[in-house]
Amino acid sequence: MTSRPSALRWAAALTVAAVLWPTGTAHAAGPEDNTTVPPADQPSGDTTGDGTLSASVSHIQVTYVSGADGGGKKGNLGTVDPDWKPPACWYEPIFTPAQLEKFVETDSGGDVGIHESWWGKELWTDHYRDGKPADNFDLDSPTNSSAEGYKDYNLGKDGYFWRGVAPDDSDPDSWDCGRIMFWVDAGEVPDDPNSPTPQTLAEYAYDKIKVPETEVELKPQAKSTVNLPTWVWLDKGTFKEVKVRAELPNTGLWAETTAKPVALHLEPGTDDAEAFPASGDCEINPDGSIGTPYTKGKADETPPCGIRYLRASNGEPYQLKASVTWEISWEGNGGAAGDLPDGTFETTQDMEVQEIQSINR
Repeated sequence: MTSRPSALRWAAALTVAAVLWPTGTAHAAGPEDNTTVPPADQPSGDTTGDGTLSASVSHIQVTYVSGADGGGKKGNLGTVDPDWKPPACWYEPIFTPAQLEKFVETDSGGDVGIHESWWGKELWTDHYRDGKPADNFDLDSPTNSSAEGYKDYNLGKDGYFWRGVAPDDSDPDSWDCGRIMFWVDAGEVPDDPNSPTPQTLAEYAYDKIKVPETEVELKPQAKSTVNLPTWVWLDKGTFKEVKVRAELPNTGLWAETTAKPVALHLEPGTDDAEAFPASGDCEINPDGSIGTPYTKGKADETPPCGIRYLRASNGEPYQLKASVTWEISWEGNGGAAGDLPDGTFETTQDMEVQEIQSINR
């Protein structure tokens, strides 16, 4: 199994020892223990293909409701809030009693929590079949809390065993979901601060949004002249709303996150330039277009969205940056709804500026 990184959460040293059992090994990756290595003859990774062995793989299903059509390259949004990030960890259902029994009997090697792996059948049978208690991996507490054991994998009961999931287990906040896999009755979610909510799914979907890498239209195209305004625009329909739906199976939880383009920001790539408007922010028109296309006879007019370069580029093109701001909102089950920080996506285009005066007609 490839080494799984873990986070350094405190400056003080903290060592988590591997606990040896008669027929297996429990590996707990502590803040200064950057390896979780199972025995060489044990399986590693997500051998079932459905994420059951890896706590870094979520079962959340993501679909594009709208805005995914059309060709061309697409990319992920950045956020205007430098302090915002998608959820670091949460809990989600993994096994029914029968599925857990089958897993233990046929595999029994993998993650019982985000930072703890059990390799060996007896580790699983002791706790989930024979009712023996086991330690949670709670690094927030002075000592690990104890999890009560289960009888016969809870066979005959209606519900699921839930486990923590962290897309990036090197994130320090992923240590907040320190419980080993635990039982939740059907139709319920865990009574835990890190239980998934519609907003959890909305934020997860935000991180999956992809928007088009569309270059702005320019006149003159790619080559301008000192003191001659460069008109910038995007035609109607170039940018459309993008809506992404995230659902967590067997919970009834869902959310749809919508990204709506609201503005285009221009940065000339040099201080020797003027932007129109002066802020560089070109708002989207009511019909969905940005700016106004250049037409013959407007050479001496000031564009509603554009740039005037005041100095030649002298063989090194200026890097014209055009970033679209996307307004983010979401709605989910139970009438839940809200807003998330605006997103941005930036493209860069070469702009050569020459000294020769000419009129663009």
